[in-house]
Amino acid sequence: MRRFWSVTLSRRMVGPGLVGLGLLGYGVLLPTAWVHADSAPYRTSVEGASPAPVALVLGAAAWGDRPSPFLAGRLDVAARLYREGKVKVLLVSGDNSRRDYDEPTVMYDYLRSQGIPGDRIVRDYAGFDTWDSCVRAKKVFGVDRAIVVTQTFHLPRAVALCRSAGVRAQGVGHDTMKDFATTTRYGYVREGLASFKALTDIATERRPRFLGPREPGVHRALAPP
Repeated sequence: MRRFWSVTLSRRMVGPGLVGLGLLGYGVLLPTAWVHADSAPYRTSVEGASPAPVALVLGAAAWGDRPSPFLAGRLDVAARLYREGKVKVLLVSGDNSRRDYDEPTVMYDYLRSQGIPGDRIVRDYAGFDTWDSCVRAKKVFGVDRAIVVTQTFHLPRAVALCRSAGVRAQGVGHDTMKDFATTTRYGYVREGLASFKALTDIATERRPRFLGPREPGVHRALAPP
């Protein structure tokens, strides 16, 4: 008798369980589909990018005083955009929440080692996540139009967030699938959950962790000599 009721209860739970899994899948796939559709017309290559005043380079992990391979890839793309005359200024936005960890300065030093003039690089020390970087680019640094640079798997969300924050953004990505396939696949999976957070940030117009006063660095870098 106990076995009968156990089997019966298990069968009754199958339907609600499948419905729950379906709703969960829908909740993950819908935001992902939205960021891909919303950003599709604005994702391009270095060659296809229309010139813009600024490249917004989003931060990633720094290993001591050097960039991780993913961050170095982003910076290489940004340096190429500058060399090919697609942008005039590089705004590097990353995490400097601890005294012993400074992504923007690591990014600055790497770009300088690639021959980019220091007066064309502006550091944003409070780019704690993608939304923060986009909002701060607009409200703190006064960026109205930019090319966003990040990994290819992150690009749809980054472009969608920046455009929602008021920046007329295109996006150029660094493709890591060939050299870092496992980590890149994980990145694509993670983007499903991150896209749900992106919609929440947009809907609530979440205030960045640190906003602060207007910063004239980008306008100074763009000013004629």
